[in-house]
Amino acid sequence: MNKTINVTQPFLPPLEEFNEYLNQIWESKWLTNNGPFHQELEKKLCDYLGVKYISLFSNGTLALVTALQALRITGEVITTPFSFVATTHAIWWNNIKPVFVDIEPDTFNLDPDKIEAAITPKTTAILPVHVYGNPCNVKRIKDIADAYGLKVIYDACHTFGVSVNKVPVLNFGDLSVMSFHATKVYNTFEGGAIVCHDEATKKRIDNLKNFGFSGEITVVAPGINAKMNEVQAAMGLLQLKYIDKAIENRKAITECYREGLKGINGISYLEDMPDVEHCYSYFPILIDKEKFGKTRDEVYEGLKTSDIFTRRYFYPLISQFPTYRGLDSAQPGKMPVAEKITEVVLCLPIYNDLDLATVEKICSLIKNN
Repeated sequence: MNKTINVTQPFLPPLEEFNEYLNQIWESKWLTNNGPFHQELEKKLCDYLGVKYISLFSNGTLALVTALQALRITGEVITTPFSFVATTHAIWWNNIKPVFVDIEPDTFNLDPDKIEAAITPKTTAILPVHVYGNPCNVKRIKDIADAYGLKVIYDACHTFGVSVNKVPVLNFGDLSVMSFHATKVYNTFEGGAIVCHDEATKKRIDNLKNFGFSGEITVVAPGINAKMNEVQAAMGLLQLKYIDKAIENRKAITECYREGLKGINGISYLEDMPDVEHCYSYFPILIDKEKFGKTRDEVYEGLKTSDIFTRRYFYPLISQFPTYRGLDSAQPGKMPVAEKITEVVLCLPIYNDLDLATVEKICSLIKNN
């Protein structure tokens, strides 16, 4: 191929439109600290996403860290090993012990059947991930959390605009955390958010992300600096103008992949979940060496020779990193499904303006490996 194709790349709106926002920022000299674009973006995101309250952050990792602080989580938190490492880092930064449990083989999400066995007297919360934007079994997780008096914080970084039976997935759990990183379906360069359900929690979150200030001279908590600035917010406002078209394009790319890879022995992929409105964050495939004839890593390296750069999301498991593999819950053999998936999963390129001819070429390269 005559150009490099990465697994994802950011959508950039027309520069002249972005410059209009920059001119307003320059004229107002209000660069950060809850500026007018920040306030406007919070309101518009609430409307678009169908949520009551949203607090914008400079990035998704600080939003995760703050979400745990906001609910005063301590002790142990049950979570998944199959995610980006920031999910578990946020737990550790709060001096909380992560407890890993296995994932479901058909969604790659935290397996509700494995949660109860991991609960101890020190467990205070569950932190599941809607992997690749596919919603967790939110009802089962809620039932377990309610039975044991646990909080639920969803890592919803892949789920912009996703709904289950017409209900926004962000409305499940006590809190949901979003990422607006440049590689996401919706981006503000860097950025993130916490979705909550009541005004008091929104106020606590806003205090925590602003050093703990509740007024000009009053600090009510040991907060941090995690505020989104006006340039990020301006990018977010522009992105909202194009987001429906972006998701429509990603759906077409997904369907093209499914058609192009259909029937290839040893290649499988996820179908749309019933009653779910997806945003098509990623397109993962699973590669069975015995049937396909090559390993996932051989396909990964082979595509590179044609300037196709895929990602082994998520490899290795978080529990396999040196930082966490000493934990009891991280020991080999305890999470057989996750341990298998991490060795065979490969995410193919998908982004808003990826043309279908390129998708067909990628499918052909895989088929004729």
